[in-house]
Amino acid sequence: MTTLNNISMIKEANIYFDGKVSSRSITLADGSKQSLGVMLPGEYTFDTQEAEIMEMMSGELSIRLPHETEFRTLHTPETFTVPAHASFDLKVTSVTDYSCSYIKA
Repeated sequence: MTTLNNISMIKEANIYFDGKVSSRSITLADGSKQSLGVMLPGEYTFDTQEAEIMEMMSGELSIRLPHETEFRTLHTPETFTVPAHASFDLKVTSVTDYSCSYIKA
């Protein structure tokens, strides 16, 4: 989905890793929550509270999900899922535009 209709958005940005990752939090008409963001090249470890579906709209990165020992490269467009209460590692090799959907259990 490239266009989101009938959303509400928090204007203040979520800024991580000294400004190398930023996002905006939105709520869709059905009450589900997402964040839309950009990651600059670098290496990052993220922790999840809820399960997440990450959709890459542009860019390239390598990911190591929980219980994986090796990184694997993803190219746009690509989607991956991360479980709740987990950590995952990213090596972002080019500016990456992403959408993150939060999955309520």
